[in-house]
Amino acid sequence: MVAAAVLAPAALPARAQQGVELSTLRTTRAEGVLSLDFSARVTLPRAVEEALSRGVPVYFVAEATLWRNRWYWRDARVARVSRQWRVAFQPLTGHWRVGLAGLNQTHASLSEALTAASRSAGWKLAELSQVDPDKTHYLEFEYRLDISQLPSPMQFGLVTQGDWVVGASRVLKVE
Repeated sequence: MVAAAVLAPAALPARAQQGVELSTLRTTRAEGVLSLDFSARVTLPRAVEEALSRGVPVYFVAEATLWRNRWYWRDARVARVSRQWRVAFQPLTGHWRVGLAGLNQTHASLSEALTAASRSAGWKLAELSQVDPDKTHYLEFEYRLDISQLPSPMQFGLVTQGDWVVGASRVLKVE
């Protein structure tokens, strides 16, 4: 009896680890601009997937802050940028829609929509004139599900539920 109880969880189908994994995060210098490239793998919890399939849009936010190290005072913020993606299911057409800065794309599946909403290339972070080549700089990056954009009745109590806390952050030294 005890052996059956121990082995039973192993027989259940495996579910992918939920959350966000930052697979790429790098800065590049070109044409007088410091730009940011990132990509993430997003695995949504079942509660978020159910809300999406019922037509509730969710928002993902990427925020990047460029800092210059200072030994004599708090570090100086050089630049701060953010982007917001809206992912929604269109029940009449059966398609997924991803919006960024007023531009919308349609995708056939949720995985395609999440892939489109979890990457950016050539995102302008700062002018190179703002970046002192003799100083040390670092980047604080965060990509997360923004629960503050959910409808008000859904926000109540979500802060304490781990299913809705989806995100990742990383600090990167800028070369």
